[in-house]
Amino acid sequence: MTEPMSPDDAHADHDYAGTAVVLDQSAEITVDVVLRGHFQPIDGRFHWYGRLAPHAGISDLVGGRKATVTLRTTSGEATATLSDPDPWDRYRIAGTGKPPFETAINPRPPASGASD
Repeated sequence: MTEPMSPDDAHADHDYAGTAVVLDQSAEITVDVVLRGHFQPIDGRFHWYGRLAPHAGISDLVGGRKATVTLRTTSGEATATLSDPDPWDRYRIAGTGKPPFETAINPRPPASGASD
């Protein structure tokens, strides 16, 4: 498991790889995720997406159908859509707007008491 990627890692194929919590009205499931994203100038929004590691709780929660959930990481949380499990039962997750991970566009604020 890794933590959010450093902006200095220009060769990374993801922006966040680590643990996240998938929340809906009835469940809170901790799962490993790999996420990435980009700013889309056509619609002026940040689009983020990725895959969840296989997890029986996720399969039971959505049963192969689309579902709106909240995804929480150590850097934040965002509303997302779960959809399209692949043959290995890894669900796709996607959202728009502020992602639940740190990016060059969306850096984590400095810790309180940090000097400038």
